[in-house]
Amino acid sequence: MSVADPLPPTLTLTTRICAQLRDRVISGEFLPGQRLSESALSADLAVSRNTLREAFRLLTKDGLLRHEPNRGVFVVTPDHAAVIDIYRVRRLVECRALAQGEPGHPAVRRMRAAVERAMDAREAGDWRVVGSANMAFHAAIVDLADSARLVAFYAQIAAELRLAFGLLDAPEFLHAPFIERNLAILEALEGGRAEEASRMLDDYLQRSERLILGAMSRTRPA
Repeated sequence: MSVADPLPPTLTLTTRICAQLRDRVISGEFLPGQRLSESALSADLAVSRNTLREAFRLLTKDGLLRHEPNRGVFVVTPDHAAVIDIYRVRRLVECRALAQGEPGHPAVRRMRAAVERAMDAREAGDWRVVGSANMAFHAAIVDLADSARLVAFYAQIAAELRLAFGLLDAPEFLHAPFIERNLAILEALEGGRAEEASRMLDDYLQRSERLILGAMSRTRPA
């Protein structure tokens, strides 16, 4: 089969199911350590168990799920080393994309929409939605790079990051300080100050990393 040929239907379906499961991780629907029910998910997604098992296998290979013999499939629980590595990658990818961003790029509108959604959710006290809006904001930053490969790679990082968020018992403590910071970064980019926005983001990510690692240290051993 040449690279120009369409993917086989079974592979296309499995890839789609992988994306849907990954999106559920990013949205916070699946939590660290949660056991996934094969029967419930196959019915919910309207796919065969064989297709779902293949998706599980691929996501296990990606490090989002783990299989325990005689027990089932579980969502991975990130450790300190994983969080440190995630943030290293985020600084390399996001800060660079933002530094080269243009105020008129379509992704800037998505950044603005994510900030507004987070503010509305904050007023409603819905911190899960605030977290999802924050994830959308940072995904839009990566979109500034106009790289489909980078966007696909970052989706994996985003899923692992949301699992790290899920380890914390106080989502307001994690997300509240960064809503206004997201707005400040957005306004700098909209004002044509991309390099300044990138520096702000670098400081932001360092603070976010410290918050998560500190909270993890207080709630469980390293």
